Formats: sequence, C-alpha cells, structure tokens
Amino acid sequence: MMFNNLIESSSHRKEFKRRGSFLLFTTATYALLFVITGVASIYAYDANLGEQSYEINWLPPVNLEATATVSHDPAPRPHQADNNRSNVPERVVAMLSVNHPEVVPTGVSVTPNKNLPLPPGGARIGPRDWDPAVGSGGPGPATGSARIIPPSGPLVIEAGDPPPQPPKPPVKILKVSRVLNSQAISLPKPVYPTLARTAGVQGTVNVQVLIDESGKVISAKAVSGHPLLLLEAQRAAMQARFSPTIVGDQPMKVSGVITYNFVIR
Repeated sequence: MMFNNLIESSSHRKEFKRRGSFLLFTTATYALLFVITGVASIYAYDANLGEQSYEINWLPPVNLEATATVSHDPAPRPHQADNNRSNVPERVVAMLSVNHPEVVPTGVSVTPNKNLPLPPGGARIGPRDWDPAVGSGGPGPATGSARIIPPSGPLVIEAGDPPPQPPKPPVKILKVSRVLNSQAISLPKPVYPTLARTAGVQGTVNVQVLIDESGKVISAKAVSGHPLLLLEAQRAAMQARFSPTIVGDQPMKVSGVITYNFVIR
C-alpha cells in the first residue's frame, strides 16, 4: 500500500528545466557566432577581390619570319686559317731571284748573301727563311715553292708475280713397227727357265719396249709367247741398250719390239 502513491520531487524538475534552458542558450549562441563568422569571411573575400588590379601588360608582336630564318653561313674556322697561313713560305728579306734580269740592283754587296730569294708564288715577311713541306697543311691551293725530302730508308720496289712459264711441249714418242734387235748396242740373252726346259717348252717371245732419249729401256712388256718364257724375256729386255734416236737434231723416245727365240739344245 505504501507504493501506490508516488510523490515526484519538485527539486529535480526545476534542475532539469534549468539545464535544458542553459543547453539551448549555448547552442543558439554558438550557431549565431558561426553565422556571423561565415558572413564576415564572405564580405572580407569580396573586399580583397575589389582591391585587385586589372591592368593589361602589352607585349610587342613576334616576327615569325625573322625567327624562322636560319643562317647557313659557315662558322669561321680559325684552325683552317692557321693552316693556310702555315702553307705560305716565309722570307726575312723581300729579295728577288736571279731569274728577274729586268730589275737592276741599286748597289753591289761584298758580303755573301745568306737569305733565300722570293719563290715564284710569293711569300710573307717573317723572322725566318722557311718553305712548307710537301703535303703539309689543310685543303686548298698550295702557294710558293716546296722542298722535297727524300726517304731516309732504302728504296724498296715490290716486284709483281713472275710471268708464267711457257708450257712444256709434249714428249713425242716415235713408234717403230720393225724389230729393234739390229739397232741394239747391248742385247743380253735371256736365261732359259728350268721349268720350261724340263717341260720342253720353246718358241718366240715378243717384248714391247720404250726407249728414252739416251737409249735406255725404261719399260718392257711381253705381248706374245709361252707364259713360262715371258718373265725371263722381260728381264733381258730391261737390260738392253740402244743408240739414241735423233730426229731433226732433237733426241726422241722410241717404242718398238724385241724378239727372243727360246730353243732347247
């Protein structure tokens, strides 16, 4: 029964009301300050814009034709000028050579002359008598005379390839159809083979021989006869000697046949 009737304290209601009023006043004050600050900043920005200067700076027009023109003149080359200057002979005294008889000297000197005369192409006056060397300096026409300096080393001449030797004429072989037995200087007889003698083999063997320019047999080959007699016939033919065959004052090789007769006695 004691909780049926609740009594609200009046002191808490007043406290809540006071706090709410304070919070509302504070919020309104801050909002007003923000509004005033924003408006003031806007007016201040407009004032700064009003104070700016709107003067126009004038620039002269650019001449495009003048800037587009490119100079094609070559730059001066002091190096080339120095080279051309070094190619000019120098003389201490402007003295003509003896090749100008039309100029009569004003006096006769008894002291020997130590200066060089002017070259045909002219020279410049300098502290020395000097001629440019051959091949020195840069491009351009050479002026004045020049001294040729011979090489210090021995002169070497490169010889070309030797001319080819003429081809040797082919060796001519004189073929003789007759038997060469009668022309032999030395004609050894062949040895009768023991096997052929035992078998009773006999007959004629023809040997083809090749004789060189000196009369020596250089090859021999049996072309006919019994097989048991061929080897000894070839050996005997290789030992034969003949007199040289000369045709028109020129020795020649000769090819012919040597005949051997094998007879059992």
